[in-house]
Amino acid sequence: MINHKPFTYLVNLQDKHIKDWFASDITDAIKGGICSPKEIAQSYIDFVRTTDSGIDAWVQFEESVILKDIDEGINQEGSLAGVPLAVKDVFNTKDYMTQMGSDIWKGFTPGNNARVIDHILWEGAFISGKTVTAEFAVHHPGKTKNPVNADYIVGTSSSGSAAVVRSGMSPIALGTQTAGSTIRPSSYTGIFGFKPTFGLIPRTGILKTLDTLDHVCLMAKTAKDIETCLQAARVRGSNHPFVNETLDKDIKENKSIRIAFLKTSTWKHTEVYTKDALQSFISELSKYQEITIQELELGEELDLIHENHNLIYEKALSYYFKQEIEHHPDQISEIFKEMTDRGQEISTKTYHEGLRKQVNDIKIFDNMMLDYDFIITNSTSGIAPAVGDQEPPDPCLIWTYLHAPSINIPLFNGPNEMPFGLQLVGSRYSDLQLIRMAEYIEERFIR
Repeated sequence: MINHKPFTYLVNLQDKHIKDWFASDITDAIKGGICSPKEIAQSYIDFVRTTDSGIDAWVQFEESVILKDIDEGINQEGSLAGVPLAVKDVFNTKDYMTQMGSDIWKGFTPGNNARVIDHILWEGAFISGKTVTAEFAVHHPGKTKNPVNADYIVGTSSSGSAAVVRSGMSPIALGTQTAGSTIRPSSYTGIFGFKPTFGLIPRTGILKTLDTLDHVCLMAKTAKDIETCLQAARVRGSNHPFVNETLDKDIKENKSIRIAFLKTSTWKHTEVYTKDALQSFISELSKYQEITIQELELGEELDLIHENHNLIYEKALSYYFKQEIEHHPDQISEIFKEMTDRGQEISTKTYHEGLRKQVNDIKIFDNMMLDYDFIITNSTSGIAPAVGDQEPPDPCLIWTYLHAPSINIPLFNGPNEMPFGLQLVGSRYSDLQLIRMAEYIEERFIR
């Protein structure tokens, strides 16, 4: 145990407790000489000690590692100077184990950081710990409880990351999404959760479940922190010419913003209160002169996305986790076994046909988005299900499958004051415009 003087920061930022600070508050305080990185780190350590026992969001939280990293020095001029970064336990980390929610990999130490982590650390952040994930980031849930109300689930698989952000134990967190693993828990806990364009954030050093679906994602309490973190994390430079031609081009302020309100094939599973909240919000948003909103259907060609997603996903799981299934069957959950058993029955030919369909569906979506700047839809069917209940179908995996950027905006409260979100979607590589539209909505409807 490291001896220290307990420290809870409450000064100079409208008496905000450390749990309520945004990442931007921290960097401003450090660059303004209000406090030091070590004081920030110690404040978070103290808060986590008193908070996590009722949430169980961390799989590893090591005070000695945090303070060692601070003592070794951080970039105090970076865009994320002194900001704690919570990391989902599927990312390689040099100073922490990477166990991927599985007893099979208990104690595994990769000895390096995932590339995205180094990108963020270069901007002055420090790792605050590893967060709980579902088994292999799929469906079998971890131990984390919803910090809003423990009677409701958090949502897999980035559950720990969502919980630490909502509870204030970290201002930003890394998650992943292969179906709905970031947008869904963000909706259920009432935070901003962002899934970028496929490949925009590097995946080197991260658990692989499916080459064409795995996304690195970001979570925070404000859209501005999402933007700052994305700018630190993403690829850039001459090795990424397409990104240079699209994402890095000058962002022009449009005089008009064209939005499609989309009811997907999952609309029939959407709660009435969710439908009412979306319709009410759209009515209010349409009052702004620069906004035009048109209702849109996804189209017959894209109606089978959920089925094709499941096909290629389960086939890939059965391939990538063949060794674990064969050599450690007693340490694999039943739901994972069922998915991989189905995957083994899928032929290579059928799998390749599924991949070709995904490519074609992406082209259809790209053409559809030529007429719109953004899509508005629901993030989830409603609030988080009660513990033990099943999650209804929702649109999350559609945008994962189509490689489109999407963000959960924590706009609504439902029964028992439980949160649920609006999902804003953009065309591929419109990530910065999408986040700034989320900021536009945040400024007018949340703050």
